[in-house]
Amino acid sequence: MREIESLPALRAVLRTNAPLSGLRLQDLDLTGHEDALLARSDVEGLVVLGGRIPPALDAHLRAHGALVFPTDPRAPVNPYRSTLYQPRELYAGLAEHGYDATPDARAHRWSREAADQRDAFATLLRAIHDDSVTDALDEFIGGVPTVGVMGGHALARGTERYAGAALLGHRLASAGLAVVTGGGPGAMEAANLGAFAPDEASLTAALERLAEVPTFVPDIGAWAELALAVHDDLGRPAATGVPAPPARGRSIGIPTWFYGHEPPNVFCDGIAKYFSNALREEGLLARSTAGLVVLEGAAGTVQEIFQAATPLYYSRAGAALPVVVLVGRQHWTELVPVWPALSALASGRAMADHLHLVDSVDAASELVLASAGG
Repeated sequence: MREIESLPALRAVLRTNAPLSGLRLQDLDLTGHEDALLARSDVEGLVVLGGRIPPALDAHLRAHGALVFPTDPRAPVNPYRSTLYQPRELYAGLAEHGYDATPDARAHRWSREAADQRDAFATLLRAIHDDSVTDALDEFIGGVPTVGVMGGHALARGTERYAGAALLGHRLASAGLAVVTGGGPGAMEAANLGAFAPDEASLTAALERLAEVPTFVPDIGAWAELALAVHDDLGRPAATGVPAPPARGRSIGIPTWFYGHEPPNVFCDGIAKYFSNALREEGLLARSTAGLVVLEGAAGTVQEIFQAATPLYYSRAGAALPVVVLVGRQHWTELVPVWPALSALASGRAMADHLHLVDSVDAASELVLASAGG
C-alpha cells in the first residue's frame, strides 16, 4: 500500500525495513515514531500530508527529499483527514456553546470569509480537504450497491411525506442497499433516518420524537440536539436481528458547506461533507449505482435531476443504466414540470426505459429493488 492512514500500518512498514520512498503518510501523529524515522534516510519522494510532526523530524525528512504538506491552524477542519465525518464531530460543542461554535458552522464561515476567497493557500487547503473526503468516501462505500434519494430540505418532520421518505430509506437499506442522500435536512434527513433505523418499530418511535422540533428554522441547535439524542438511542446492536449493514454503513450523507442554510443531518454512518458543491453533486450522483429516487423538491432537486439525466442521455447502446424514479406526479408535471422535459429528452433513447414517474414511495422502492435484483 502506498497510502498509510493509520499508525499500525506505519509500524508494520517500519518493521519490514522496506524503503519509505514514494509512500504517503496521511493525517498521522508521528511524534511517537520520531526516533525510528530520524534513523531513516530512504525517504526521497515520501509525502507527509498533515498530521503532527516534530520540528526535528520535519527538518530531517525535508533534507532527505521528502515532501511535507503543512496545514493552517486557523482551519476549523482537518484538510488531510482520512475518514468520513461522524455526526458528533461536526456538532462538537453544540450543547455547551450553541451551533455557531461548532466545527460545522465554523467551517462554513471559513469557506465564506472574504479575506480567504483570494488566498491561494486557503483555497488549496479546501481543495485538498475535498479530495481527502472523496478518497475516504470511496473506501467507505467500496463496491456496495448504492441508491441515491434526493428531495427538498424544507420537508418538515411530523408530516406524512417525511414519514414516507423515512420508510423508503428503511426499505432500501433493509434490502441490502446503501442509501446516500445530500445529507441535509428535510427529505434527506428522513431517508437517512430510515436507513439508519434498525427496524420499523424504532423508526416509528424516532419519527414521533423528532416531530417535537419540525424544522431547523429558526433554531438549528434545537433541531440538531434532538436529532443527536434520537441518533444515540437508535443504535444498531447485533441482537436486533437486522441484516448486517453493507460494508461499514447503510446510511451515508454527502452535504456541502456551499449552502449555509442546510446543516447536516445526523442519521448517517458516515458524512462526506464538501466545500465544493460541484464536486459534492457529481460524487453524490455518480455513486447512485443502484438507482436514484427523487422526492418532491425545488431548484436544488431539479438541478440534480438533470445532472443525473445527462449521462443517461449520452449513454452508449447496451450500457447498464440505473433507474431514475420521480415521486409525485402532480408535483413533477404541474407544479415543477420537469417530467415533460425529461420525457422529451428520453424519446427514442435507451434512457426512456429507465425513467419512471410514480405517486408513492412504495412504488418507487419496488422499482429500485426490482432493478437491483432485490
